[in-house]
Amino acid sequence: MAVSPLPALDTYSEQNSSFTVKHMGLVAYETAWQAMKDFTRTRTSLTSDEIWLLQHPAVYTQGIAGKPEHLLVDSNIAVIKTDRGGQITYHGPGQIIAYLLLDIRRLKLGVRELVKRMETAVIHLLNEYQIKAHGRKDMPGVYVDAAKIASLGLKIKKDCCYHGIALNVDMDLKPFSAINPCGYTGLEVTQTKDLGIEDDLDVLSYKLSDYLQKELVNKGPDISL
Repeated sequence: MAVSPLPALDTYSEQNSSFTVKHMGLVAYETAWQAMKDFTRTRTSLTSDEIWLLQHPAVYTQGIAGKPEHLLVDSNIAVIKTDRGGQITYHGPGQIIAYLLLDIRRLKLGVRELVKRMETAVIHLLNEYQIKAHGRKDMPGVYVDAAKIASLGLKIKKDCCYHGIALNVDMDLKPFSAINPCGYTGLEVTQTKDLGIEDDLDVLSYKLSDYLQKELVNKGPDISL
Protein backbone atom coordinates (compact mmCIF):
# COMPACT_ATOMS: atom_id res chain seq x y z
CA MET A 1 0.00 0.00 0.00
CA ALA A 2 1.40 3.35 -1.02
CA VAL A 3 1.17 5.97 1.70
CA SER A 4 0.99 9.64 0.76
CA PRO A 5 -0.30 12.72 2.58
CA LEU A 6 -2.99 14.94 1.09
CA PRO A 7 -2.26 18.61 1.75
CA ALA A 8 -4.51 20.14 4.45
CA LEU A 9 -6.11 16.77 5.26
CA ASP A 10 -4.66 14.04 7.45
CA THR A 11 -4.78 11.27 4.88
CA TYR A 12 -3.20 8.07 3.71
CA SER A 13 -3.84 6.53 0.32
CA GLU A 14 -4.02 3.15 -1.34
CA GLN A 15 -3.66 2.93 -5.09
CA ASN A 16 -4.86 0.19 -7.42
CA SER A 17 -5.21 0.10 -11.19
CA SER A 18 -8.54 1.92 -11.24
CA PHE A 19 -8.98 4.09 -8.15
CA THR A 20 -7.07 6.01 -5.54
CA VAL A 21 -8.67 5.34 -2.16
CA LYS A 22 -7.97 7.93 0.53
CA HIS A 23 -8.63 7.38 4.23
CA MET A 24 -9.03 10.80 5.81
CA GLY A 25 -10.28 10.29 9.35
CA LEU A 26 -12.48 13.02 10.88
CA VAL A 27 -12.85 16.01 8.54
CA ALA A 28 -15.07 19.10 8.83
CA TYR A 29 -17.85 19.01 6.24
CA GLU A 30 -16.92 22.36 4.69
CA THR A 31 -13.28 21.28 4.32
CA ALA A 32 -14.17 18.05 2.52
CA TRP A 33 -16.80 19.77 0.36
CA GLN A 34 -14.36 22.45 -0.81
CA ALA A 35 -11.71 19.81 -1.49
CA MET A 36 -14.18 17.84 -3.64
CA LYS A 37 -15.09 20.93 -5.63
CA ASP A 38 -11.43 21.84 -6.13
CA PHE A 39 -10.56 18.29 -7.20
CA THR A 40 -13.42 18.17 -9.70
CA ARG A 41 -12.69 21.64 -11.08
CA THR A 42 -9.02 20.90 -11.75
CA ARG A 43 -9.19 17.27 -12.86
CA THR A 44 -8.42 16.30 -16.46
CA SER A 45 -9.18 13.31 -18.65
CA LEU A 46 -6.02 11.69 -17.22
CA THR A 47 -6.93 12.19 -13.57
CA SER A 48 -7.45 8.98 -11.61
CA ASP A 49 -10.86 8.47 -10.02
CA GLU A 50 -10.83 8.65 -6.23
CA ILE A 51 -12.82 7.33 -3.28
CA TRP A 52 -12.53 9.31 -0.05
CA LEU A 53 -13.41 7.53 3.20
CA LEU A 54 -13.96 9.74 6.23
CA GLN A 55 -16.23 10.87 9.05
CA HIS A 56 -17.71 14.28 9.78
CA PRO A 57 -18.27 16.07 13.08
CA ALA A 58 -21.98 16.50 13.82
CA VAL A 59 -23.68 18.42 11.00
CA TYR A 60 -26.95 18.57 9.08
CA THR A 61 -26.62 18.98 5.32
CA GLN A 62 -29.44 20.16 3.09
CA GLY A 63 -29.45 19.34 -0.62
CA ILE A 64 -30.24 21.78 -3.40
CA ALA A 65 -33.93 20.83 -3.32
CA GLY A 66 -34.01 20.77 0.47
CA LYS A 67 -36.98 22.29 2.27
CA PRO A 68 -36.34 24.04 5.60
CA GLU A 69 -39.49 22.56 7.15
CA HIS A 70 -37.79 19.16 7.23
CA LEU A 71 -35.72 20.48 10.15
CA LEU A 72 -38.33 19.88 12.82
CA VAL A 73 -36.77 21.52 15.88
CA ASP A 74 -34.08 24.07 16.58
CA SER A 75 -30.72 22.50 17.27
CA ASN A 76 -27.20 23.56 18.15
CA ILE A 77 -26.01 21.42 15.24
CA ALA A 78 -25.13 23.50 12.17
CA VAL A 79 -27.20 23.19 9.00
CA ILE A 80 -25.17 23.55 5.80
CA LYS A 81 -26.84 24.12 2.43
CA THR A 82 -24.83 22.10 -0.03
CA ASP A 83 -24.85 21.33 -3.75
CA ARG A 84 -25.72 17.65 -3.72
CA GLY A 85 -29.10 16.29 -4.65
CA GLY A 86 -31.65 15.31 -2.04
CA GLN A 87 -33.12 16.80 1.10
CA ILE A 88 -31.75 17.02 4.64
CA THR A 89 -29.67 14.39 6.42
CA TYR A 90 -27.37 14.09 9.42
CA HIS A 91 -23.69 13.22 9.55
CA GLY A 92 -21.70 12.52 12.69
CA PRO A 93 -18.82 10.49 14.12
CA GLY A 94 -19.37 6.76 13.74
CA GLN A 95 -20.80 7.07 10.24
CA ILE A 96 -18.76 6.06 7.19
CA ILE A 97 -18.77 8.67 4.45
CA ALA A 98 -17.62 7.39 1.06
CA TYR A 99 -17.19 10.26 -1.37
CA LEU A 100 -16.92 9.20 -5.01
CA LEU A 101 -14.97 11.51 -7.30
CA LEU A 102 -15.50 9.84 -10.64
CA ASP A 103 -15.37 10.51 -14.36
CA ILE A 104 -18.69 8.83 -15.06
CA ARG A 105 -18.37 9.17 -18.82
CA ARG A 106 -15.09 7.26 -18.72
CA LEU A 107 -16.74 4.62 -16.53
CA LYS A 108 -19.67 4.53 -18.98
CA LEU A 109 -22.18 5.01 -16.19
CA GLY A 110 -25.41 6.97 -16.25
CA VAL A 111 -26.54 8.60 -13.03
CA ARG A 112 -29.31 6.10 -12.35
CA GLU A 113 -26.96 3.16 -12.89
CA LEU A 114 -24.33 4.77 -10.68
CA VAL A 115 -26.85 5.20 -7.86
CA LYS A 116 -27.92 1.58 -8.18
CA ARG A 117 -24.33 0.35 -8.04
CA MET A 118 -23.62 2.47 -4.95
CA GLU A 119 -26.65 0.97 -3.24
CA THR A 120 -25.69 -2.52 -4.38
CA ALA A 121 -22.23 -2.19 -2.84
CA VAL A 122 -23.80 -1.50 0.58
CA ILE A 123 -26.30 -4.33 0.10
CA HIS A 124 -23.49 -6.79 -0.64
CA LEU A 125 -21.56 -5.56 2.41
CA LEU A 126 -24.53 -6.16 4.69
CA ASN A 127 -25.29 -9.51 3.05
CA GLU A 128 -21.80 -10.59 4.10
CA TYR A 129 -23.10 -10.35 7.69
CA GLN A 130 -26.38 -12.11 6.86
CA ILE A 131 -28.26 -8.81 6.99
CA LYS A 132 -30.87 -8.62 4.23
CA ALA A 133 -30.95 -5.09 2.84
CA HIS A 134 -32.63 -3.51 -0.15
CA GLY A 135 -33.01 -0.34 -2.14
CA ARG A 136 -36.24 1.44 -2.98
CA LYS A 137 -37.15 2.96 -6.34
CA ASP A 138 -39.07 5.80 -4.67
CA MET A 139 -36.48 6.59 -1.98
CA PRO A 140 -32.76 6.41 -2.87
CA GLY A 141 -30.61 4.77 -0.22
CA VAL A 142 -30.33 1.37 1.48
CA TYR A 143 -32.86 -0.04 3.92
CA VAL A 144 -33.13 -2.91 6.39
CA ASP A 145 -36.83 -3.66 6.65
CA ALA A 146 -38.33 -0.13 6.83
CA ALA A 147 -35.31 1.56 8.44
CA LYS A 148 -32.71 3.48 6.46
CA ILE A 149 -29.10 2.51 7.07
CA ALA A 150 -27.39 4.39 4.22
CA SER A 151 -28.19 7.63 2.40
CA LEU A 152 -26.71 9.01 -0.79
CA GLY A 153 -26.49 12.19 -2.80
CA LEU A 154 -24.46 13.26 -5.81
CA LYS A 155 -23.42 16.33 -7.74
CA ILE A 156 -22.78 15.89 -11.46
CA LYS A 157 -20.59 18.46 -13.19
CA LYS A 158 -19.12 18.13 -16.69
CA ASP A 159 -19.53 14.32 -16.75
CA CYS A 160 -17.88 13.96 -13.34
CA CYS A 161 -19.45 13.40 -9.94
CA TYR A 162 -18.69 14.09 -6.31
CA HIS A 163 -20.42 13.58 -2.94
CA GLY A 164 -21.43 9.95 -2.34
CA ILE A 165 -22.88 7.62 0.28
CA ALA A 166 -23.11 7.56 4.08
CA LEU A 167 -23.39 4.31 6.05
CA ASN A 168 -24.48 4.39 9.69
CA VAL A 169 -22.13 2.22 11.77
CA ASP A 170 -21.81 3.16 15.46
CA MET A 171 -23.11 6.66 16.01
CA ASP A 172 -25.54 8.69 18.08
CA LEU A 173 -28.79 8.38 16.12
CA LYS A 174 -30.72 10.89 18.23
CA PRO A 175 -30.02 13.88 15.93
CA PHE A 176 -32.01 12.12 13.19
CA SER A 177 -35.12 12.64 15.33
CA ALA A 178 -34.85 16.41 14.77
CA ILE A 179 -35.34 16.06 11.01
CA ASN A 180 -37.40 14.25 8.43
CA PRO A 181 -34.47 12.17 7.16
CA CYS A 182 -34.05 12.72 3.43
CA GLY A 183 -37.38 14.55 3.45
CA TYR A 184 -39.55 11.63 4.58
CA THR A 185 -41.80 12.04 7.61
CA GLY A 186 -41.34 9.40 10.29
CA LEU A 187 -38.57 7.54 8.48
CA GLU A 188 -36.72 5.26 10.89
CA VAL A 189 -32.94 4.94 10.80
CA THR A 190 -30.69 2.13 11.93
CA GLN A 191 -26.98 1.26 12.02
CA THR A 192 -24.72 -1.77 11.73
CA LYS A 193 -24.00 -1.93 15.47
CA ASP A 194 -27.70 -2.25 16.28
CA LEU A 195 -28.01 -5.07 13.74
CA GLY A 196 -25.39 -7.14 15.53
CA ILE A 197 -22.38 -6.38 13.33
CA GLU A 198 -19.34 -6.23 15.60
CA ASP A 199 -16.72 -5.13 13.06
CA ASP A 200 -15.68 -1.54 13.63
CA LEU A 201 -15.70 1.46 11.37
CA ASP A 202 -12.18 0.87 10.03
CA VAL A 203 -12.94 -2.71 8.96
CA LEU A 204 -16.25 -1.73 7.40
CA SER A 205 -14.63 1.20 5.58
CA TYR A 206 -12.19 -1.10 3.83
CA LYS A 207 -14.93 -3.56 2.96
CA LEU A 208 -17.23 -0.84 1.64
CA SER A 209 -14.40 0.52 -0.48
CA ASP A 210 -13.78 -2.92 -1.98
CA TYR A 211 -17.45 -3.45 -2.81
CA LEU A 212 -17.76 0.01 -4.33
CA GLN A 213 -14.72 -0.56 -6.56
CA LYS A 214 -16.06 -3.90 -7.77
CA GLU A 215 -19.46 -2.41 -8.56
CA LEU A 216 -18.04 0.63 -10.33
CA VAL A 217 -15.73 -1.36 -12.60
CA ASN A 218 -17.65 -4.57 -13.19
CA LYS A 219 -21.39 -5.06 -13.02
CA GLY A 220 -21.98 -7.39 -10.10
CA PRO A 221 -24.88 -9.80 -9.58
CA ASP A 222 -28.23 -8.18 -10.21
CA ILE A 223 -30.14 -7.21 -7.08
CA SER A 224 -33.78 -6.27 -7.39
CA LEU A 225 -34.37 -2.86 -5.84
